[in-house]
Amino acid sequence: MDGEPTASSGLGLPDYTSGVSFHDQAYLPETEDFQAGLYVAESPQSQEAEALSLGRLSDKSSTSETSLGEERAADEGGAPVDKSSLRSGDSSQDLKQSEGSEEEEEEEEGCVVLEEEEGDGEQDEITRASELTLADTVLSMDTVVARGGETDGEEEEEPLTEQSEGKEQKILLDTACKMVRWLSAKLGPTVASRYVARNLLRLLTSCYVGPTRQQFTVSSGESPPLSAGNIYQKRPVLGDVVSGPVLSCLLHIARLYGEPVLTYQYLPYISYLVAPGSTSGPSRLNSRKEAGLLAAVTLTQKIIVYLSDTTLMDILPRISHEVLLPVLSFLTSLVTGFPSGAQARTVLCVKTISLIALICLRIGQEMVQQHLSEPVATFFQVFSQLHELQHQDLKLDPVGRSEGQLPEVAFSDGQQRLVDPSLLDELQKVFTLEMAYTIYVPFSCLLGDIIRKIIPNHELVGELAGLYLESISPSSRSPASVEPPVPSTGPEWDPQSGGCPRDDGHSGTFGSVLVGNRIQIPDDSQPESPSLLGPIPGAGSGGLSSEEDHALKRELPRSAHGLSGNWLAYWQYEIGVSQQDAHFHFHQIRLQSFPGHSGAVKCVAPLSSEDFFLSGSKDRTVRLWPLYNSGDGTSETAPRLVYAQHRKSIFFVGQLEAPQYVVSCDGAVHVWDPFTGKTLRVMEPWDSRVPLTAVAVMPAPHTSITMASSDSTLRFVDCRKPGLQHEFRLGGGLNPGLVRSLAVSPSGRSVVAGFSSGFMVLLDTRTGLVLRGWPAHEGDILQIKAVEGSVLVSSSSDHSLTVWKELEQKPTHHYKSASDPIHTFDLYGSEVVTGTVANKIGVCSLLEPPSQATTKLSSENFRGTLTSLALLPTKRHLLLGSDNGVVRLLA
Repeated sequence: MDGEPTASSGLGLPDYTSGVSFHDQAYLPETEDFQAGLYVAESPQSQEAEALSLGRLSDKSSTSETSLGEERAADEGGAPVDKSSLRSGDSSQDLKQSEGSEEEEEEEEGCVVLEEEEGDGEQDEITRASELTLADTVLSMDTVVARGGETDGEEEEEPLTEQSEGKEQKILLDTACKMVRWLSAKLGPTVASRYVARNLLRLLTSCYVGPTRQQFTVSSGESPPLSAGNIYQKRPVLGDVVSGPVLSCLLHIARLYGEPVLTYQYLPYISYLVAPGSTSGPSRLNSRKEAGLLAAVTLTQKIIVYLSDTTLMDILPRISHEVLLPVLSFLTSLVTGFPSGAQARTVLCVKTISLIALICLRIGQEMVQQHLSEPVATFFQVFSQLHELQHQDLKLDPVGRSEGQLPEVAFSDGQQRLVDPSLLDELQKVFTLEMAYTIYVPFSCLLGDIIRKIIPNHELVGELAGLYLESISPSSRSPASVEPPVPSTGPEWDPQSGGCPRDDGHSGTFGSVLVGNRIQIPDDSQPESPSLLGPIPGAGSGGLSSEEDHALKRELPRSAHGLSGNWLAYWQYEIGVSQQDAHFHFHQIRLQSFPGHSGAVKCVAPLSSEDFFLSGSKDRTVRLWPLYNSGDGTSETAPRLVYAQHRKSIFFVGQLEAPQYVVSCDGAVHVWDPFTGKTLRVMEPWDSRVPLTAVAVMPAPHTSITMASSDSTLRFVDCRKPGLQHEFRLGGGLNPGLVRSLAVSPSGRSVVAGFSSGFMVLLDTRTGLVLRGWPAHEGDILQIKAVEGSVLVSSSSDHSLTVWKELEQKPTHHYKSASDPIHTFDLYGSEVVTGTVANKIGVCSLLEPPSQATTKLSSENFRGTLTSLALLPTKRHLLLGSDNGVVRLLA
């Protein structure tokens, strides 16, 4: 994902970075997505019962198979992922090779990868977890659907290998979706929206690409007429089956973080998908844009169901102008053809009818007249236009018209419109008498007398509906007496009311029904009826139950992690930031507070997964805190675990990543289990007169701890076995003072020690040789960090921050603080985030010439004096420890 995003020339759409009116957001072009050709879908089994826990830490590695599903199970009731469901890459390759050439071509066109963006090492957690579940696995939902249908009648004759392959693919689909849900909860709202939800939204379009995905799917071999069933019982296509798991994951994210996900992220993306092309002239859609229209309408239907009444009315004008009208402009266009012809236009027409009817049922007749008059009238107007064109002699190449120029036709409403004669056949196949009947009867019931005010040509459409009834019935009926056959015995239709919606709570204004002079509150306990079209072969529920499919309104559960207040403001900003932006931006937004220490916080260290962090204090305790979002920015979070085995003030705490142990030091080094709080090992100084002054942990896969004592000796200890590994003298006959700070290179090949005299020593851990020793600063070394590329960053009490190359004599960059020394800092890619005792946060670059932007922490967001700082690189948050014992999370 290198390079700046560019607009897709094939789509003819605005650049993602241009934003939409719901909220300014930056998206990557479709052409840059999913290059690995990996498809993600979900088992047909409903996942509603999967409540993913957010709290419990696993006692295994965060990248192990067990912890991916089990580490959340105990705390909040989440179901663990079965180990057997995590298939190997080799078996998935066998599945891939067994697919036919046609399916491979379909996968290359429509299958995409749920990829995570790269960013200076900040996405390691996402990448590791995703690779475990999805790497080298190609899954075709079409294959699963087809095989599921074959097992009904040919189960005995089907080879055992095909049965096992189909079952294995379903397990993989189920596991992939569980992983996506688990990641969405683990990563938090900003990262989940930026990297998971964005890719799911792009994936949704690919589910409808190609004529095969746009075929109606029913249990029988024959497709029933459009008038069978009703417009609320949606007629699924194969793309709906394939997109079921994707929609399920998208809705799961909305349930986790609340309604803003629907209104600030999903709806703007929908408006992007349906936006007209940049060219003003007539154009033919490409297959990607055609699939985007179908995906947009499908997702909008799901969103409308979960919007509250207040929110729906607030954004209804925007839905009308930025979703419905653009879709209708393509659907009713006389000059724009669909790549898949009449079939794709018919599917889009049926879905749009269902969407408009759903909104009408939610808001009632009066609101329809105020807000949806234009979309409804536009939809019905196409019948009048086609009726007039049938009575005009429109030649394909009339004399006197240049090649490529379309004729203009004057219509009865006084408008001159361009018409493509070659599209008339396609339009007539879509807007038939049957289609007129399909939409006229339900909308006449929904709108009542208002239909005469909203739809000028309602009489013509009624006549066409009457003609359709005459064609299927020997006895003629007048348009005024048009009644549909009773399509369903479900609760939505009343046989006694001529097909009108029954007073069951699904009609009226906002779910209430007027009965006489009282308001009837609906009973939600009435079960939903099965679809008249029958089950989809082999599809199960596609991740969404039929009851959910036909619901008109559902409440989003009140989640403890719902976005509000400062969290909502920060999340809105983050989803609008380009994924290519590699800079750290500090906005001083307070997100959470972590009180509990009775003394000053001396050190803060996030765990590698960034869902927990450790803090050490003068009160001789180490506390483990959860980092899941909660509240509106003013909430206070309690520690998950308190380790109280130290006897002195703690000056170091860190995670030994390979065995997942915690290392803390108060003069003696304690190694303990963060999942149980049990002490595993305590290493006292070898000589009580020579205390330990600095500690560092080796990166994975190493399991060693390096400790420096006051006699300038560096010792290495393996936590898995007793005794010393190595012991090296750093002084070299000099008297550089005490070792104040240690830093280990990301590869683990070198260790640098900073002394109280400003001297620094670089040691090769493989040979024990001192590679370099030099006077780096004029004052005490306060902190050292090692970066990829043999780069060192050091700060000193002489108010300087210096960037070094390991074996170069002169510093690369040198920053000078004007007032206070930089006593704490952390790294974000190629940038350094600094903190001073004056409560100033600065950001400076490791690559560019010296320049530093500083921000003074306000007393409202941070109280006390800044003592420690740690950065969460994936989530882009700051943990700030203070002398009053409180740790605060800011962004």
